[in-house]
Amino acid sequence: MVNIAIFVSGSGSNCENIIRYFQTNEQVNTALVVSNRSDAYALTRAEKLNVPSVVLPKADFNNEEKVLKLMSDHRIDFIVLAGFLLMIPDWLIAAYRHRMINLHPALLPKFGGIGMYGHHVHEAVRKANETETGMTVHWVSNVCDGGEIIAQFRTPITADDTPDDIAEKEHILEMEHFPQVIEAVLKQEGLIK
Repeated sequence: MVNIAIFVSGSGSNCENIIRYFQTNEQVNTALVVSNRSDAYALTRAEKLNVPSVVLPKADFNNEEKVLKLMSDHRIDFIVLAGFLLMIPDWLIAAYRHRMINLHPALLPKFGGIGMYGHHVHEAVRKANETETGMTVHWVSNVCDGGEIIAQFRTPITADDTPDDIAEKEHILEMEHFPQVIEAVLKQEGLIK
C-alpha cells in the first residue's frame, strides 16, 4: 500500500477528487491532507471523507524535524501538491526526490514561477491573448514551477473568454486528468503495479 499526502491551501476540489478516485484502490491510500491555512475548505472535505488532516502554518512547515516526523508518522511515500501555495523547502524535496508532484493551472513553461498561482495565471493567459490553456503536472524541484514536466493537457480558449471562463475550462481538465496522472506516475516509479 502506497500512502500519499495531499498538500493544499484552498478549497480543495482537486483534493476531494483525488481522495474519491483512490477510495476503492487497494494499492493507494490517501493517508493525510496538509494545509498551511486553517480556513482552507479542503480540510472540511478531508474530514467528510475520513482522511486525517493537519494545519501547518508557514513557520511550522519550514521546521524540518516537525514536517519529516509528520510524514514518517503517517508513513507517507508520495506527496501531491494540489493548490499548495508555499514554496517547498529543499530538505523536503531531497527527502521526496521523484516522489513529489505539483499541478500548475497553465501550460508550463509559460505562466509559471513566483506569483503565478490561481486567478493570476488565468488573468495572465487572457492578457497574453493565448488561443489555448491547460494544466501541467510536474516534478517538484527547488525552482518554482521549474521541475521536469510529466504531463500536460490542453483546451482551446476564445478571444471572448474571461479569466473566469479560462479558469473553468482549465479546472475541467484537472478534474478529468489529475488523479489518473498520479496513478500513472505511481506505476512508472514502481510504487504500485
